[in-house]
Amino acid sequence: MASQDSELIKLYSKRILALAAEIPHLGLLEDAHARVTKRSPLCGSTVTVDLCVHEGRITAFGQEVKACALGQASAAIFGAQALGRTRAEVEAVRLALRNMLRFGAEPPAAPFEDYAVLAPAKEYKNRHASILLVLDATVAAFDTLAAGTPP
Repeated sequence: MASQDSELIKLYSKRILALAAEIPHLGLLEDAHARVTKRSPLCGSTVTVDLCVHEGRITAFGQEVKACALGQASAAIFGAQALGRTRAEVEAVRLALRNMLRFGAEPPAAPFEDYAVLAPAKEYKNRHASILLVLDATVAAFDTLAAGTPP
């Protein structure tokens, strides 16, 4: 048990904690084209994402993050690069991150290479959903827009 606790403490590195403290685009948008909240049933983490999209690209992004430090770090990494992204790009990042967490694959490519800091979370399957929440919510927000559902 002590060994597992020690590994968990290592997981919460200074870099992860620094990212969690500096989440870009915090706060929701007044004029969002789409708003989606996703919740991890395992840990209770929630992320709400607001998007404004023009010609298929994110032009404004807002997020409300109530998650563990790993989920917050993920939201920070994505938030720093969210503007200008298409649904396909977000899906590709989500798939690469999921493969990194599940199978130890390479982290997502630039400009999302900072997700490499979360590679040690591979061993903590109960944290994967929290890490993926911001990407799941963003893809769902694109889906909401495609369906023509108001926020």
